[in-house]
Amino acid sequence: MNRVISTGVGNRVWGISHPGPREKNEDALLILPLGDAYLLAVADGLGGHEGGEVASKAAVETLRETFERDYAGEFGLKEVEELLRKAYKDAHRRIMEMSPEPGKAGTTMVAAFVGDETAVIANTGDSRAYLIRDGRIISRTRDHSIVEELLERGVIGQEEVRSHPMRHVVTKALGIGLVVDTYMWEIKRGDILLLSTDGLHDTIDDGEIAELASQGGPREVAERLVGEALRTAEDNITVIVFKWG
Repeated sequence: MNRVISTGVGNRVWGISHPGPREKNEDALLILPLGDAYLLAVADGLGGHEGGEVASKAAVETLRETFERDYAGEFGLKEVEELLRKAYKDAHRRIMEMSPEPGKAGTTMVAAFVGDETAVIANTGDSRAYLIRDGRIISRTRDHSIVEELLERGVIGQEEVRSHPMRHVVTKALGIGLVVDTYMWEIKRGDILLLSTDGLHDTIDDGEIAELASQGGPREVAERLVGEALRTAEDNITVIVFKWG
């Protein structure tokens, strides 16, 4: 079984990637300090597609390489957003080129550039970013998934999401079908930015995630969330916890 990856920077950010009950860990994570800013990402190689593990690692490495090469510290928010979009397009192309045949390798990825009182988020697939303030989730990325579409259309209710037979079916992913949603979130002292693959949020509901994330430092929170998810996990689990201020 793949080893657990546990890594962080100081007392501000911590990430854990755990294989859960599976032999392979198809998740990947990135924590990259960039001067006074941070670039964070989690990716989930698509189970059932050959090369999921390779695709998730290629996605976060492309993101890292893009920012290490092209990011200038004086960039404004729009320039950061465009650089994120460029990294996603390059990762999508790279995964398609390395795939043995179209549609056989893919990955989700959610990334966050955290700068001065703002987080710029990019997302493709059903990994998520949450902004938690005073014990409540005040912002969350939208999943690119069948279940999210059914929920938005009112076909199913929130209580049906975690047990729905199509809950793992994504509609967009790097290497398969690219759509990048971007968000800009204002962050305040005490806020928690949480990135997770579906091994976490398919196991723990949003209210419990907010509650578990609201006490302690980033490493303690990450360990607590992964420990709770492991009680019933069926998938790899990856989480990054960033605490502002």
